[in-house]
Amino acid sequence: MTLPATFSFDAPTDAARAAELKRVKALATLVLAATLALFVIAKLLLTVHPVFGFVAAFAEAATIGGLADWYAVVALFKRPLGLPIPHTAIIQGNQERIADKLGEFIEGHFLEAEPVEAKLRQVDFGSFIADWLRDRKRSDDLARFALRLLPEAFSATETSGLKTFITRRMIAQLQSIDLAPLAAGTLRAFVQERRHQALLDDLMRIVHDTLTQARTMAMIRAKVRSQLPTLLKLYRTDKFLVNKIVASATAFFEEVRNDPKHPFRGEFNGMLLSFVDRLGTDPAFAKRIDGLKRDLLARPELGALAQNVWSNVRAFFERSASGETQVLQQYLAKMFVEAGEALAGDTELRNEINQGLVAVLTSFIADQKSGVSTFISDQVKSWDMAQLISLIEINIGKDLQYIRFNGSLIGGLAGLVLYTLEYVLRLV
Repeated sequence: MTLPATFSFDAPTDAARAAELKRVKALATLVLAATLALFVIAKLLLTVHPVFGFVAAFAEAATIGGLADWYAVVALFKRPLGLPIPHTAIIQGNQERIADKLGEFIEGHFLEAEPVEAKLRQVDFGSFIADWLRDRKRSDDLARFALRLLPEAFSATETSGLKTFITRRMIAQLQSIDLAPLAAGTLRAFVQERRHQALLDDLMRIVHDTLTQARTMAMIRAKVRSQLPTLLKLYRTDKFLVNKIVASATAFFEEVRNDPKHPFRGEFNGMLLSFVDRLGTDPAFAKRIDGLKRDLLARPELGALAQNVWSNVRAFFERSASGETQVLQQYLAKMFVEAGEALAGDTELRNEINQGLVAVLTSFIADQKSGVSTFISDQVKSWDMAQLISLIEINIGKDLQYIRFNGSLIGGLAGLVLYTLEYVLRLV
């Protein structure tokens, strides 16, 4: 991985901070020069009055304290006056160790399972997802994005051989399905819900309408006429018989349709239940259905139909992705919004989502934390330390310069106290 070796700074803010740092540095240097000058003047005036001894002691110690703290501040970042003094340029000289320790510190204190899990549990992922999906614009954008990916997904499926694999798996799954028990269960539920009675009514109505058509009656009459003796044909017996047959049949159909408790309905019900029982238990039925299933799946027309469906679906998705039709996009957006609304109202589901994401993210971070540590270490090692030092100085250098002020003040006061004690001891 290529790591960046430079930083980008917020120029306006950094420029102001750099100017302030320069001003404080100049002021600290001025204080150091002032204490040195005061020390020289006080030494020259020592014979004039004893009080100048106290002033000289203060100025001398203040100068030494200011110089010591200047050295300490400078040695942290670079070599004082460019001299190769040991234990200076501390940050530059320990870049790799700092990088490794920083990575280890983050891994050991920020990426441990317990604090990570505790922090993740504070986040309501479910509500965030619900609010995000309920926003119509976001759902539209998500639907548009998904549609743009679909044509590429179809192309990848075809070129990668995934389409052939999916087709084979689907056929294998269909061939492994035992249709006889499935068909028996479906028919049994169909009968228990008495939907077969409506089917019976529809069948009788269709037969009734078919029988009463002139064309059908003519065909039946011709068939009956061909079977009658010649003598009976002279008396148009065929017409009489057809009319009687059709009238009797239609009357029977009307009677059954108008009587919910007609005995024929019970016989029809028993016939269906008997068929359902045989369908679920008779090996011959199961073998016959399985053979029909295999013959159907082996038909070349089925493959052509599947290819045609695939091509039509792909063309529809391509039109949707290009914006030619908005139907699918609107449907997807509506589906996303409805999913967000449903999720917002389902506290239990949101809690399950939160728990699932916390478990997944905690496990992921635990598995990757050593990699994060290495990444951080490598990142810091690749930095331009001169630029990093400039960044640190710009942000905290002002506070470090105040150490020089404090060093001069505290050193001067300490020198003054020591000189006072010395002066008192001499008097005693």
